[in-house]
Amino acid sequence: MARENLEDAAATLRDAADTASDDETRERLENQADEFATLAEADRGPDHGKLARHEHILSDIADEEGGEVADQVADALESVRAFRETVEGV
Repeated sequence: MARENLEDAAATLRDAADTASDDETRERLENQADEFATLAEADRGPDHGKLARHEHILSDIADEEGGEVADQVADALESVRAFRETVEGV
């Protein structure tokens, strides 16, 4: 199901958090991972606006961190975008 994409994003972001070079980035990635895990289990999935906000945060983290973390965040973003394709609306 599509919710698996959100679970995948959460798992990938946890891996990225383990790779992060500083505590602030690690915490930001862990928070995002927690958000996606929660969204994957919610009765009602997120809308396009919520997903766009998360995508923006993740893009910022990837740009700031670079390297392996950026690659892992890019993988997570692919999962988010795959889920987003299943969301009705915009």
